[in-house]
Amino acid sequence: MTATTANVVTARDSLLRNAIRADAVISGLTGLAGLAFARNIAEISGTTAAFEFIVSASFVVIGAVFLGLSMRASVRSAGRVLAIGNLIFAVVAIVFVLIKVFPLTTTGVVLTIGTAAYTAVIGVVQYIGLRRIG
Repeated sequence: MTATTANVVTARDSLLRNAIRADAVISGLTGLAGLAFARNIAEISGTTAAFEFIVSASFVVIGAVFLGLSMRASVRSAGRVLAIGNLIFAVVAIVFVLIKVFPLTTTGVVLTIGTAAYTAVIGVVQYIGLRRIG
């Protein structure tokens, strides 16, 4: 009975678990690419290389942490925090553009809004996965 119960829980949490894993992989790969091209990204976006290095390194760390969280026996509490955190990040990214922290180029605005959109979507998917758990 224990094996069956574990399988049912795994089936019920699969959307959330996979959304956390996808977020981990996408964040980590984005961070690695950002580290490799930070100077170029800064040049075309209107930020600074230091800012791009910090954000990119953060994405690599976040990706590793998220991947670890996705492997926990229960992902409910992590999923709740990540869904809320992703939605907050999306809002902060939009505010970042609106208050003009950097003199962003059109490319910088598009990249930042794109990041906000991705983050909002993955946060909503994580929320839906959380709701499916019950």
